Amino acid sequence: MGRTNSFSSRAGALALCAVLGLPFAGAAAAQTLKSIQTPGKPLVLKARGSFFVGGRSVEQKAGEILLGPDDSVTVDQMYVEYMVPTGRTKVPVVMIHGAGLSGKSYDTTPDGRMGWYEYFVRKAHPTYVVDQVGRARSGFNQAAINNRLSGANSAPSGAVAPTTPGAPAAIGQGAFRFGDRVGVWTNFRFGPKFGEAFPGAQFPVGAVGELSKQAIPDLTSQVPSPNPTFRALSDLAIDLDGAVLISHSQSGPFPMDAALVNPRGVAGIVAVEPGACRASYTDEQIARLARIPTLVVFGDNLSVQTGLGGITWQDRLEGCRAYARRIEAAGGRADIIATAEQGVRGNSHMLMQDRNNLQIADLILAWIDKRAVRNP
Repeated sequence: MGRTNSFSSRAGALALCAVLGLPFAGAAAAQTLKSIQTPGKPLVLKARGSFFVGGRSVEQKAGEILLGPDDSVTVDQMYVEYMVPTGRTKVPVVMIHGAGLSGKSYDTTPDGRMGWYEYFVRKAHPTYVVDQVGRARSGFNQAAINNRLSGANSAPSGAVAPTTPGAPAAIGQGAFRFGDRVGVWTNFRFGPKFGEAFPGAQFPVGAVGELSKQAIPDLTSQVPSPNPTFRALSDLAIDLDGAVLISHSQSGPFPMDAALVNPRGVAGIVAVEPGACRASYTDEQIARLARIPTLVVFGDNLSVQTGLGGITWQDRLEGCRAYARRIEAAGGRADIIATAEQGVRGNSHMLMQDRNNLQIADLILAWIDKRAVRNP
């Protein structure tokens, strides 16, 4: 959107929402099959499919399962879907979504354009998109919830303490979501307040209702510690004989944590607007991470207030710069791209869905071609 839209009344906001199809006190505009853009060049694949990584069988009581007697179930598995292009291929990439979302983040954009999932495949990279353990098609361990509903105080049979470092303190043991007006619009930096877009905003705000449909109740609080996603990512990268791990937002430090489990398969790390570049890594851990080339990418309008607390995305960028200095002091390389500093303006937190998402993808692809080292 090329100019800022401001409103002095609820009626004005409702009028804009009616024009743009925003979820303001009502239903969002629906995406249809006909509204999805079909590329002119066919997508030719050698293979596509899905599988799970990890998982463990645990015994649970009838009250934890709620259907049938005491029995065993599988928990802590990570769902992976993939496409492999034909012809000569480049290093595989693994895409990891952020909080309250799923692997859908990287697929067709809310306004029907090509997402990074397909684009990276078209650029000769076998591409693997995951759903974090405890989210979407990876499922979650329902036992703790059923125990609380029944008044039982015991932990689920076979469970690990359901605490995840870095999880928002406010979520407790519940399932959180991002609200449309603050959790998404202001926190993801579409504009300074709901219904008002930043000048030159790259996110297609007319399709923000479709992004709202992608939201998934987030049960991060129920995921064991350490998060099984870390080992699953490490195992997947090894299974692929080397892969670049691309993370976003809450999953920002996941590639680093996966590499600390086993660095053998991690050919490169790309953190897109990470919620944190952990300051808690020890010097020994930094020395291990310094062996892996790392790229951090941030968008525009970083200093604005998110509406979800005092920390801004600019603060997070500065934390990543401090992390990069530690990596470089240990003899490694950590590159940072702040798009606005390169004259690319208007990018939101959802860079993979912004109107210029393929331009951002090309920056990442060029870095991968130059820096990624397979079978490190």
